[in-house]
Amino acid sequence: MSEEILINVTPPETRVAVIENGVLQELIIERTRERGLVGNIYKGEVCRVLPGMQAAFVDIGLDRAAFLHLSDICSRDLEKKGSENIEHYFHEGQAIVVQVVKDPLGTKGARLTTEIAIPSRYQVYMPYANTAGVSQRIECDSERIRLRQCVEQFRKEHQCGGFIARTAAECVDEAVLIADMNFLLKLWESISEKIASAKPKEFIHKDLPLSIRTLRDLYKEGLERVRVDSRETYHRLIEFAEIFVPEIVPMIEHYSGECPVFDIYSVEDELKKALERKVKLKSGGHLVFDQTEAMTTVDVNTGGYVGGRNLEETIFKTNLEAAQTIARQLRLRNLGGIIIIDFIDMKSEEHRRQVLQALERHLEKRPGKN
Repeated sequence: MSEEILINVTPPETRVAVIENGVLQELIIERTRERGLVGNIYKGEVCRVLPGMQAAFVDIGLDRAAFLHLSDICSRDLEKKGSENIEHYFHEGQAIVVQVVKDPLGTKGARLTTEIAIPSRYQVYMPYANTAGVSQRIECDSERIRLRQCVEQFRKEHQCGGFIARTAAECVDEAVLIADMNFLLKLWESISEKIASAKPKEFIHKDLPLSIRTLRDLYKEGLERVRVDSRETYHRLIEFAEIFVPEIVPMIEHYSGECPVFDIYSVEDELKKALERKVKLKSGGHLVFDQTEAMTTVDVNTGGYVGGRNLEETIFKTNLEAAQTIARQLRLRNLGGIIIIDFIDMKSEEHRRQVLQALERHLEKRPGKN
């Protein structure tokens, strides 16, 4: 499987398209004026404690106070106090270091955690934790053991917080992993200095811009090329890659073609289709997407597809194609939460099993915690 990443940069926004075998699989957009807060670190001030909800409201300098639940307190503090009473952890006027885990939405403020997590290419550093973890996506037992031992040895030598080896760490040399962890310790040292001098309600740190996060998070084996249509962004990517992902440097290209970079694989046309309620299947069937505040439903229909031998075979093939298309559409539409898929009824237990396995296999490509 070949993969290519296209990066389109304009003053209002940056768009990243992930292409697999010439087909758009994922689109990520970051608007300059509306860049999300997730990952941002603040020195907040507790403005209200709610024992009944086991939560607190924290002023981090935004229009609305942010929300911090007892379950989002860092594990080290929970272990020390062993209490399930929010009043044992916070009081009004208290200054605390927090990180945004969910952007404000409507009338709701941002969701916070005190379990700070700082990602790099191969690791996630949690300065207030006492753990050595490995991404669940790494399935090889021997590799999981190797990575855990590497992390634990580093933590023992440096007497630092916790690390989680990301999916990208699989089969990476130990020297590279150690260099990555040292980088995170230096980064946390600089953040700690800002925390020490900051006043309550002040912003401390934010994650990298989308174009650079793309190199950090999306690079994997099989990637053939990264094309970016901004010369300035191209140079930034090269500078970052030379330090942190040197193997990707030869793949980064500045695209200066006459047609827009997103026209190479008809990305714009695919985006228009992704916004439609009805999605056609190659076989002649179609999907119908309906979204509400509570959930998303997907209805699978055979449409004009009549199959080759019998109705059961037609239904089975339609459901198999639908499983792959649905997984792709969920990525394109950035859909999460409760998703109900109404496949066409199948009599065969074996057919139902194969369709479920196909859906799970295609959903594994979706980005998530790693």
